[in-house]
Amino acid sequence: MRLRISGARVVDPANGVDTVTDVCIADGRVQSVGKAAGSFEAERSVDASGLVLIPGIVDLRARLREPGAEHKGTIASETRAAAGGGITTLCCPPDTDPIVDTPAVAELIYQRAAASGLARVEVLGALTRELDGQNLAEMGALKEAGCLGVSNAMQPVSDTEVMRRAMEYAATFGLTVFVHAEDPWLARGRLVHDGTVGTRLGLAGIPEIAETIAVARELLLVEQTGTRVHFCHLSTGPAVDMVRDAQSHGLPVSADVAIHQLLLTEEDVGSFDGDCHVRPPLRGVDDRARLRAGVRAGVLGSICSDHQPHELDAKLNPFPETEPGISALDSLLALVLGLVDDNEFTLSQAVAALTRGPAATLGIDRGTLSPGAVADICLFDPDEHWILDDASMQSRGHNTPFKGRALKGRVRYTLLGGAIVFESQPA
Repeated sequence: MRLRISGARVVDPANGVDTVTDVCIADGRVQSVGKAAGSFEAERSVDASGLVLIPGIVDLRARLREPGAEHKGTIASETRAAAGGGITTLCCPPDTDPIVDTPAVAELIYQRAAASGLARVEVLGALTRELDGQNLAEMGALKEAGCLGVSNAMQPVSDTEVMRRAMEYAATFGLTVFVHAEDPWLARGRLVHDGTVGTRLGLAGIPEIAETIAVARELLLVEQTGTRVHFCHLSTGPAVDMVRDAQSHGLPVSADVAIHQLLLTEEDVGSFDGDCHVRPPLRGVDDRARLRAGVRAGVLGSICSDHQPHELDAKLNPFPETEPGISALDSLLALVLGLVDDNEFTLSQAVAALTRGPAATLGIDRGTLSPGAVADICLFDPDEHWILDDASMQSRGHNTPFKGRALKGRVRYTLLGGAIVFESQPA
């Protein structure tokens, strides 16, 4: 379809664009951005006056639960939620069942995502076989199958020699290593931040150094091997400082932060709220402030959903027995826009962290509205108010501490390759 979108505020940080103008789309790609496209013959026109148009959101971390945990979610259900949230690309870790340590599992995920047709799904292959932290996976075969990087997901690679060899092996194939930075001995058997709230509740705490020690080790290995490393969902201020210093010295490292770490703190666990059981745990107010500063400075180049849908029973047990994670695809954009309204970020900074930043980390040509770029687009109403509740959530998992919260900013259209895959009417 040849489509003209008229009168939207177009925000494209990759090209320094923030203006009210038109966007024309043909053959699934951006034809032009600007009023100069007056001769463009459109088959359909959309009047987007009052709306904001951005590149489709690229989410660096989302568990789709398929294969292996379809009672929590499926590729079809979670890509539907992604489309409703303006997310056009999802990246899933390798800790499915079976684990993504063979090309066959990666190909299965790609095939089912293509069949859904609602969002692009990228896959991280396993760093070690069965995520055992000991035996290296066949990274070359995983890359040939389409994997854009490798990760050991939430499982530790305790042996530093194994991690060094894994980094060197990944580097030979040009693969980025995605790291969950957590010292397994300091975190073992612990659930919340090692602070006053955990002490008051009688819950064993994970100290900040569990993260910073792990970050320090990986940075030293990067310095030796030259491997590109991405730190997933950082949670502490000191870790942000360490990544900033490494970047200033030219090391090929990047990092992201989960949206809930920018909004919540350990205080939100205060009533044993299982929906606030996340890993890494919610930290202190100072950490939250420094994470926000890291986004503003571009040190944390991406904000991710860290989407982990669960069935109802997974969050109904006593806190120590609940499963960690938040269902976040439905609310990612609106929660980030709330931080813009609170003057924590400019709209351009927020959009960059949702589009250009994660696309660059994955090494994909998305997150931009450059002429010729694939027409993955999100159009949202910045002023529409809505309530996050069971009725408004499209993810199969409804586990979120933000349920019942009034949000501002709602997706009206999502385009994938120029095709409208989600459309809603104003409330």
